[in-house]
Amino acid sequence: MKRAKLAVTLTFITNGLAVGSFVARIPDIKARLEISNSTLGILLLFSSIGVFLALGPSGKLSAKHGSAPIAFWASITLSVAMVLLGLIFNIVWFCFALFLYGFALAFQDVAMNSHAVTLEHKSGKRMMSAFHGMFSIGGLVGGAIGGVFSQLKVSFIVQTLIVGALIAFVAFYAKPRWLPAGADKHTFVKEEKARKRPGLLWILGFFGFCGALSEGAAGDWGGILSRETFHASHFISALPYIAFSATMVIGRFSGDRLAHRFSAPKILSVAGAVASLGLAIGLLIGNSFGVVFGWFFLGMGLSVVIPLLFSAAGTIAATRFKGQVAPSQAVAIVSGISYFGFIVGPPTIGIVADLVQLRWAMFVVVVLVAFLTASTRFAKTE
Repeated sequence: MKRAKLAVTLTFITNGLAVGSFVARIPDIKARLEISNSTLGILLLFSSIGVFLALGPSGKLSAKHGSAPIAFWASITLSVAMVLLGLIFNIVWFCFALFLYGFALAFQDVAMNSHAVTLEHKSGKRMMSAFHGMFSIGGLVGGAIGGVFSQLKVSFIVQTLIVGALIAFVAFYAKPRWLPAGADKHTFVKEEKARKRPGLLWILGFFGFCGALSEGAAGDWGGILSRETFHASHFISALPYIAFSATMVIGRFSGDRLAHRFSAPKILSVAGAVASLGLAIGLLIGNSFGVVFGWFFLGMGLSVVIPLLFSAAGTIAATRFKGQVAPSQAVAIVSGISYFGFIVGPPTIGIVADLVQLRWAMFVVVVLVAFLTASTRFAKTE
């Protein structure tokens, strides 16, 4: 069990590292391609499409073959995608690389979360928030690497080669440490395939959608807002995402303990209020400090949303809907709806930003995270 926990932990870290190291360089990529906010939003859409299209097959394959082998091969694919992403020959190539990057990221994401749900069930302990905390540590480290490399003007391809090699190394190191593939295989029967998916999973997915769009916006637009609106330096423009990741780490390592003490639904409700109010205040301050302030509290609020929703989905599938839907499929369903936020988020924020300025466009996120305060009655697992 400890070996499998280490494998899951390391994989969550590499998933976050892949995200953070890319996000920190988005302002540099935007400048290199000489594109507007709306065009950037449309390009980032290709990564989101890759994520969305991977969620269905990743859940089915993880259920059919076990999440361990899927997590390994997804990690290898992600390491290759990182290198391709760094080449940026032109806009068309960048779109292709973004699609593959998002596709591999989502495959790895579903497989590692499915394995995490299995570990929770076998151990009888909450682990999901802590695992997602490791993702945030990876994002924090990746964001710092990207910010420092940007300030030192290290080329993006050098950075992606380093990150890609690290992801591949961790994948091979973790491979013999996963639980056996049979630990979470799910045998389907014809009657089961014909059943409709529980509506509750779609509701959980909506709350995940609010969280995912907001989390994506924090990564995509914090650096742009600091650098282009408030004229911050290369490293300072990476600070909003670093602050966001730091509070995500703190919140996620506290999430399991808080959920045990106060219940997951209550924590989700409070988290929505903290994220919404904190981001609104930060945007109204109207300078680089305000951006860091807003992203700090946005991270604190959002930190527990996705892990608690994924954990709830897996637990509900294994208990209330046992035999109707596999836990890995439940995670994939909630992920699919949630990550639709990553699809509509970049172009929506980008287009609105070109109309009313990016600072005010981010109030879309303020409204969405406020919806999380209504999640209390739906996330109950008993």
